[in-house]
Amino acid sequence: MADRPSTAATPPSPPPPTATPLRRQRQISLPPKRALHHPSPCCNHPPSIGGSLLGLAGIILVGTLIGLALATPVFVIFSPILVPAVILFATAVTGFLTSGAFGLTGLSSISWLLNSFRQATGPLDYTKRRMQEAVVAVGDTTKQAGETIKAKAQDEGRRGGGGKT
Repeated sequence: MADRPSTAATPPSPPPPTATPLRRQRQISLPPKRALHHPSPCCNHPPSIGGSLLGLAGIILVGTLIGLALATPVFVIFSPILVPAVILFATAVTGFLTSGAFGLTGLSSISWLLNSFRQATGPLDYTKRRMQEAVVAVGDTTKQAGETIKAKAQDEGRRGGGGKT
């Protein structure tokens, strides 16, 4: 058998990397990419951000250490005054924050109670009716107790018993 050329169509080759639609549309030519290499002191490279931040952190650290070295003797000299003042200040701030928290808790509790009373019309009517019934029952019991006491007093008076005081 003889080798025949394939009748299947070959897929089209992708366009070259520089021929993207955006580049063709704007006619922009980009400079060729350079191989990555390590910067050396002889080349003109802009300073890196990481190096700048590291230098800034070092300057801040040195400034903090110098300030601490200068302020430490002042803190040692004034510590008999500063320590009680800091304790007093911290206690006062804690007291104000605590009172504010308690006030806020009280207001939210009152608000919750009012909202629950406003929403609870059914149970509130039931409770009101039960209270009225209890008041009537207490009144009846008191009336019966008064009548009982009055009847006993009249019986003692009829029997001729002396009043005991």
